[in-house]
Amino acid sequence: MEECLFCRIVRKEVPATIVYEDDAILAFKDINPVAPIHILFIPKKHISTFFAMEPGDEALIGKLHRAAVQVAQELGLTEKGFRLVANCQRGGGQLIFHLHYHLIAGRPLLWPPG
Repeated sequence: MEECLFCRIVRKEVPATIVYEDDAILAFKDINPVAPIHILFIPKKHISTFFAMEPGDEALIGKLHRAAVQVAQELGLTEKGFRLVANCQRGGGQLIFHLHYHLIAGRPLLWPPG
């Protein structure tokens, strides 16, 4: 999708502080962080919401989770922990309609969230 902000970041048309990239996944720092560590993980393939996933996208979501774990390990979060959050649809808090996960860490995280 040409107008999708995250697709534009994937195409490097919009700057972002990239912390991880491979052939299928891109991770970058959130511009409005809610914690000292706040990184967005997105598939490079445009998928607007979880409801838009197609057969075969399960492997892509698995890669996304694996990338999040790798970055968390590199940031020294193995013992401290982190939260991986995905919002779906406006009622679930999704603001940008390109499937994405928020990796949040670096401060106490309360439960329940939001």
